[in-house]
Amino acid sequence: MPFKKPLIAVPMGDPAGIGPEISVKALLDPSVTKNTDCFIVGDSRVLAEAARLSGLKTDFHIISTPSMGVFRQGIINVIDLHNADPSEFRMGEISALCGKASYEYIEKCVDLAMKGEADAIATAPINKESLKAGNIPYIGHTEILAGLTNTEDPLTMFEVRGMRVFFLSRHVSLRKACDLVTTDRIIDTVMRCYKALEKLGVRNATMAIAGLNPHSGEHGLFGTEEVDQIAPAVETLRDMGYKVTGPVPADSVFHLALNGRYDSVLSLYHDQGHIATKTLDFERTISVTNGLPILRTSVDHGTAYDIAGKGIASPVSMIEAILVAAKYAPYFVRQ
Repeated sequence: MPFKKPLIAVPMGDPAGIGPEISVKALLDPSVTKNTDCFIVGDSRVLAEAARLSGLKTDFHIISTPSMGVFRQGIINVIDLHNADPSEFRMGEISALCGKASYEYIEKCVDLAMKGEADAIATAPINKESLKAGNIPYIGHTEILAGLTNTEDPLTMFEVRGMRVFFLSRHVSLRKACDLVTTDRIIDTVMRCYKALEKLGVRNATMAIAGLNPHSGEHGLFGTEEVDQIAPAVETLRDMGYKVTGPVPADSVFHLALNGRYDSVLSLYHDQGHIATKTLDFERTISVTNGLPILRTSVDHGTAYDIAGKGIASPVSMIEAILVAAKYAPYFVRQ
């Protein structure tokens, strides 16, 4: 029986950014063709121009449903929403039209995934200012996906070279992030992380909880959060049956996880985990949005307006986002 490849939907992102270009380049990559059946939701006119500017020759196969796809090397299947006339916007500039169009691509992909017509979504970058200009009532991908799937508080996980990193807090000030390092919040977040890992097919996982202070506080010499908040959380979680370790000093925990000691790491604030993953491999740091009824991965870079339309954008992150989606799709447990 032939292997059934995961069917991955790619919303092409902001038409004025690098999303169309990296989407085209990614779908022409042999590793994507080998491991997935992939299609783009976007505007074929924009995609054709992106291919031309990149010096790529390809056949665009316009489809109305994924089941109509012809999945072979050199063919790009497109559900064409025909909503971004290239004559009505300029590359690399904020545009209400592009903000609205990029939302509609995501909306269509979510609809297909919710109906079971796609196994996962791998998203290209969108622009927050263009969303606002287009009167879209969301500030970014996560908020859009939460709204379209009626999900409260989705949970972000980064994956890079097999290392998985979760976050206790993300878009808050560093001062506020320190205040959020509490026993109750750690326990609640770890429980959510384990649920997310199980949905991705990662069973009996081990997790390290990073320390907050230098050397994890050295028993209170450099701060007391480890003693007062983190250690009690770890003890409680262990009593509940979770295979957690911590606090592990932040200057070593990511190295240890990368080398296989832990299945995942709980980073205590935004930059603690972002710096570690993106320094390791910026282009292959992929965001996985957990807690949704569908599987979604994404590049973790922006629209790169400064190089949009020049044909020089690297597709590495987009390729990796598709491959990570394909990795987890066979195991993903739908809600």
